[in-house]
Amino acid sequence: MFWEARGNPLGRTVLLVHGGPGTGRSDTAHKAFDHNVFQIVSFDQRGCGQSVPNAADPSTDMTANTTEHLLTDMEKLRRRLGVDRWLLYGGSWAATLILAYAQRNPEHVDGIILISVSLTRPTEIDWLYRGLRILLPEAWEQFRAGVPVTMREETNLVEAYRRLMEHPDPQVREQAACNWCDWEDATIAHERLGRQGQFSANTIEAKLAFVRICTHFYAHYAWLDDDQLLHNAHRLAGIPGVIIHGRLDLSCPSITSWELARAWPDAELVMIDDSGHTGSPAMAAAVRHAIARFTDRDRNRP
Repeated sequence: MFWEARGNPLGRTVLLVHGGPGTGRSDTAHKAFDHNVFQIVSFDQRGCGQSVPNAADPSTDMTANTTEHLLTDMEKLRRRLGVDRWLLYGGSWAATLILAYAQRNPEHVDGIILISVSLTRPTEIDWLYRGLRILLPEAWEQFRAGVPVTMREETNLVEAYRRLMEHPDPQVREQAACNWCDWEDATIAHERLGRQGQFSANTIEAKLAFVRICTHFYAHYAWLDDDQLLHNAHRLAGIPGVIIHGRLDLSCPSITSWELARAWPDAELVMIDDSGHTGSPAMAAAVRHAIARFTDRDRNRP
């Protein structure tokens, strides 16, 4: 697993958890944190970024890449760094991983910042890859057309694309990865204040890794019981959190963050009216404010 640390090694540690699953770590997210106050740690989850083996390679064993494996990796990293408690930061799929980790290891978490929350529940996956067709019919029909008719009839599209990503023909895998990324881009195409077209802009290797990992995790609903992260939210008691969500987010509807905030009384929900999944200036300001809350708390410690 590739990881890196920046900032003050004696400061408060924040772990940056990337989304996707399978997109790889951000090269710029660390800039949001004061390097004099924080030790900023980021890592590439299994199979993507600079972690090896890479999921773009069809020989990479995906059975060794599950939520359980990622949670174990995070805990091994904490121990390697000698960190007792850390702040967790991330959005979208990262929210699922962060919450699963925090509910298992609450004694090692002293704060959480979540953005554009996804809990990877069956209802959320069904909405993103089927239900959303009611708003994006043309793009969804193209997404559906990327799956052979026989596969459409016997399984859902997520599972169908997962199978395509395991196809022995590299051209089939590449086309499936491109089709999947086109659909992901369609779900954020209306976000004029955010970042459009980010999925299709990646290299083919990054697309292959992302889509292979994403379909693998989503076809299995991240190996979590339905509503598990909500039912276990009581384990977060005493952990302060900030949940930031864009009201215009089509891919991760805001009801998920609302439900999480109701189940986790120690968290504050901040809704951003002009933002979708990829952000806006107002969302960026809300993120800065959330980070400042934890920064100021550290500066005021005796």
